Amino acid sequence: MIVPSIDLMNGRAVQLRRGREKVLDGGDPLERLDELSIAGEVAVIDLDAALGTGSNAEIVRELVRRAPCRVGGGIRSIDTAREWLDTGAARVIIGTAATPEICAPLPRDRVIAAVDAEHGELVVEGWQTRTGRDAFDVIRALAPYVGGFLLTQVEHEGVMQGFDWTFVQRAVEAAGGARITAAGGITTAGEIAALDALGVDAQVGMALYAGALPLGDAIVAPLTARDPDGLWPTVVCDEHGKTLGLVWSQAETVRRAVAERRGIYWSRSRGEVWEKGATSGNTQELLRADLDCDRDTLRFTVRQAGSGFCHTGATTCWGDGFDFGTLERVVASAVATGDPASGTVRLVRDPDLLAAKLAEEAMELARANTTNEAVHETADLLYFALVALQRSGGTLDDVRRELERRHRRVTRRPMQAKDRRET
Repeated sequence: MIVPSIDLMNGRAVQLRRGREKVLDGGDPLERLDELSIAGEVAVIDLDAALGTGSNAEIVRELVRRAPCRVGGGIRSIDTAREWLDTGAARVIIGTAATPEICAPLPRDRVIAAVDAEHGELVVEGWQTRTGRDAFDVIRALAPYVGGFLLTQVEHEGVMQGFDWTFVQRAVEAAGGARITAAGGITTAGEIAALDALGVDAQVGMALYAGALPLGDAIVAPLTARDPDGLWPTVVCDEHGKTLGLVWSQAETVRRAVAERRGIYWSRSRGEVWEKGATSGNTQELLRADLDCDRDTLRFTVRQAGSGFCHTGATTCWGDGFDFGTLERVVASAVATGDPASGTVRLVRDPDLLAAKLAEEAMELARANTTNEAVHETADLLYFALVALQRSGGTLDDVRRELERRHRRVTRRPMQAKDRRET
């Protein structure tokens, strides 16, 4: 699996050669995240924090808010690691400070120990200091306390000339059940596929930034085609996880879909590339591309525009149904029409009325004594909450991502009522 990386220095996305020489300015890290997060988790490394020369913490917080990120650089204490986990980091990457004492109190599956090796020797402090320690000894010592290792071959980092395959294999053996993510010198889809077959993820920066490795090729590299025509079945879902239909993909269509951020597939009936909505207007914005566990199926998560996904005009190929996404679209459609007779439009135009209804329905839900009452009042409250969300420009997917971020917290806040004078 590909793990794209964003290394930060002075507020910019950069790439270094062998951890020392800046050779590429990747521009705005937020723009980079929008481009790379289609592949899933993105590794975000604060080089200034790692080197002790500054901090990009505010930028990292915004990156974490927008997409699943592995955060590393300058994490030298349990409190700092917990702070990043509470902020919503999918995982934390701990380098120099990775010891059993630091890692053990943290949730194991969300801790990655960074093992930076130069010709097999552990280097620390932003790759500037040699330790004399064998990298494999470090992996064996930390394996019981972490869920994974970020193994960087410093001598190969940023030079795009390949990596030491034997070194990675030995690291896998030393790590036991902890998953290795290899970095440094990975430049081709074939290398990503070979690493995935070994159970190793590939963290890649320079090859993606320089255009030597298209992100679409990197994503599908581990896939095996069981279809006689070499096609991959592709399950299409919306941003709420609702399945819209089943289509087919091949390397060219995935490469284009990822590069253009659109729903682009292969038409088996016509034997040609098919762009969803090119003629109907029911276009798709591609949000994410995932592989299944058997590496023979794709899942595209899209934002569907227009009447729906199916050629019949239905939302899905199994017909229309009602869910929260449907309710969101109903509210949005009512607001778009601007019909003064619409209660939804009136609520949007009268914030005082909307606030009163929200307070009223929340109180009625709090006082509900039966299941039927609770269901009824919850439905009312959800409707008014969706109107308030629509009025503010937010979406249910924004809410889902916020709840996901909060779910990642490891420090639990006490559940206390606010002083009403504060509201």
